[in-house]
Amino acid sequence: MELLGRFKNKSFIFLGCSILFFSACSNDPEQAVENNTAPKVEVKKIPAPDFNADSAYSYVKAQVDFGPRVPGTPAHAKCADYLSGKLRSFGFDVIVQNATITTFDQKKFILKNIIGSFKPELQSRIMLCSHWDTRPWADEDTKDTDKPFDSANDGPSGVGVALEVARQVSLKHPNIGIDVIFFDLEDWGTSGDNDSWCLGSQYWAKNMHKPNYYANFGILMDMVGAPNAIFPKEGNSVQMASAAVEKVWKAANEAGYGNYFVSQTRHFVGTDDHIPVNKAGIPCIDIIEYNQTTGGFGDYHHTHKDNMEVIDKNTLKAVGQTLLEVIYSEK
Repeated sequence: MELLGRFKNKSFIFLGCSILFFSACSNDPEQAVENNTAPKVEVKKIPAPDFNADSAYSYVKAQVDFGPRVPGTPAHAKCADYLSGKLRSFGFDVIVQNATITTFDQKKFILKNIIGSFKPELQSRIMLCSHWDTRPWADEDTKDTDKPFDSANDGPSGVGVALEVARQVSLKHPNIGIDVIFFDLEDWGTSGDNDSWCLGSQYWAKNMHKPNYYANFGILMDMVGAPNAIFPKEGNSVQMASAAVEKVWKAANEAGYGNYFVSQTRHFVGTDDHIPVNKAGIPCIDIIEYNQTTGGFGDYHHTHKDNMEVIDKNTLKAVGQTLLEVIYSEK
């Protein structure tokens, strides 16, 4: 648009020029500041997409189909390639963090922390994480305790949810960056020695994939697929990352999943991957099932019952949709 337009009446031209002259000669500093102030750009909330529970279920099953992902086995190696390939297919920049790790029983393995970043250039970020390895023994079972098990809920359920979130993020970009981290060697530990667990996250906390990496907060998912699961506020999460806890549980309730995300603190997990992440300076919470019957984890935990029969799409939906609501509410 032209400043004055094309006027046939000369008096309008004179008036317009007069306005320009007096405006240019004004020495009012407040007016000058006002004229030079850039307009504020309001970042609008992006509606969250719909979480596809069928898709998440397929990602859980794909992991289980490799067989137990015990470190040092072909199934472990094949699953690592699958997970990193999936993240790349969603447009994430992928780093596979390799390191030689010694377990409590003096076994040596090459751990593989699989890290995918979406919009890595953005400073404002949310980190989603889960472990992807399988415990080598069903030591809480009553039979075949020395053999590995499918491990569908303990690990793959959280990984499956994270993969579906990553797929949705690739289709509808949020205002923030997203990091998905699949920690290795979480489950090769022994009772009574907290440091023997979570070896992948312990390594990552001391050797971050990017110098000075930081996220606004992190969300760990551990055993998030069982039927009628409930997720109380985990005690360490409340102590170390209370703001993130309130944000997630509020989003779950507003989305209609208050029957899953109960607003009570019922248990402290002795150790899990969120503990090293918090020690590294990133507030991180743990979404983890609490079983009222056992007073702890489900009866499938570290047994041969932990197979695809304990995976419920409704639970995957409740957790996944809650995460999307959180992600797309960030500005």
